[in-house]
Amino acid sequence: MPQYNKSDLERRMAGAIEALRGDLTGLRTGRANVQLLDPVMVTVYGANMPLNQVATVSAPEPRMLSVQVWDKTNVGPCDKAIRSAGLGLNPIVDGQTLRLPIPDLTEERRKELAKLASKYAEGARIAVRNVRRDGMDSLKTDEKKGEISEDERKRLETEVQKMTDSTIVDIDALATSKEKEILGQ
Repeated sequence: MPQYNKSDLERRMAGAIEALRGDLTGLRTGRANVQLLDPVMVTVYGANMPLNQVATVSAPEPRMLSVQVWDKTNVGPCDKAIRSAGLGLNPIVDGQTLRLPIPDLTEERRKELAKLASKYAEGARIAVRNVRRDGMDSLKTDEKKGEISEDERKRLETEVQKMTDSTIVDIDALATSKEKEILGQ
C-alpha cells in the first residue's frame, strides 16, 4: 500500500494555517477584540479554566472589553488572571463586571508585535515545508517499493509543490494583513 496520502498532507498544511491564525489572533492591535482574552486561564473551583468558561467577554466599545463574571466569588481570581496574563491590561472592577480599557500601542510596541507576527508566520512556513518534505519522502519510498512509476512520482511531487506554494501564499497574506493592522496602516 502506498505511503503517500494527499489528504493527510492537505490536512497538515491547513493545520499550520489554523495554528498561525490562532497565534495572530492573540496579538494586540490597539482595538478591542474578545479573542484577546482567549489564552487567559483562571484558577477557580480548584481548577484552571479558560476565562470564557467563567465569564462572558464582550467588546461594547472599540477600545474597551467587558468581562461579565457569572459567579461573584470569581471576580477576584478573574481580575488577577487578566493582570498576570502579560497582556498589558488593567481591569477596572465594577461589581461583577471587569472593564478593560485597551491602551494605545506605542510605536515601539507596534514594531515588536509586527516582528512577532512575522516570526509566527515563519514558524508556519517551516511547518508547511516539513509537511512537503514528508510528502516527497513518502513518494520516493513508494517509487523504490515499485508501487508507483518514476513519472507518477514526478507528477505527484509537482502536485505537492503546488500545494506547498499555495499554502505559503496564504500564510504570507495572513501575516501581511496582521502586520498592517498592527502598524495601523
